[in-house]
Amino acid sequence: MITTYNKPALGDTLIVVLAQDTAEETTKQANGITGIYDAQGEAIGFNFFDVARFTPVEGQGQVHLTVDQIKELNQAIVAAGLTGALPLAETPKFVIGKIIDFQPHPKSDHLHVTQVDFGTHQEQIVCGAPNAALGQTVVAALPGAMMPDGKIIWPGELLGVPSFGMLCAARELAIPGAPAARGILIMPDDLAAGSEFDFKQAEAVVAAS
Repeated sequence: MITTYNKPALGDTLIVVLAQDTAEETTKQANGITGIYDAQGEAIGFNFFDVARFTPVEGQGQVHLTVDQIKELNQAIVAAGLTGALPLAETPKFVIGKIIDFQPHPKSDHLHVTQVDFGTHQEQIVCGAPNAALGQTVVAALPGAMMPDGKIIWPGELLGVPSFGMLCAARELAIPGAPAARGILIMPDDLAAGSEFDFKQAEAVVAAS
């Protein structure tokens, strides 16, 4: 779930993204809430207008709601007669991974197809970083992650090969002092696969490199 708030640009409106946009979508509006639904009727997003009526929101850009705030918004959805709900808990979207397989892309001379271990599961991620290699400990933005520049990561394909996330550079993560040269951020090997990425720890890694 991605929640964004930009009062100077959009007024007191909270935008919630639950899933990737689809080719066929419908919207339903009631009591200042717009629900966005896919072809199967599953909620993929909500816009809460005058959100302070339901719960106060502060900040700008991507914001993180408390469990109590989410419960209040879910109560507002029910009261409006709309279907769907915001999840009360989510797994981290920026995660430490271990590259356990590294193969050349069949249609590219610079891309590679990696298999990345996240502890409880593995994902295939296509990567074009020149410093990527087998065995590295890396930072992955998993589907549903919002990058500091506002880009949202979703499953996709690169030259016909499925990719479920992105291996991140320090610059893409907006780490202070990040090098301008292309290349993913390599983290210490003692970090456990599947652990949540620590931005502060990454600052120390970049500063020491």
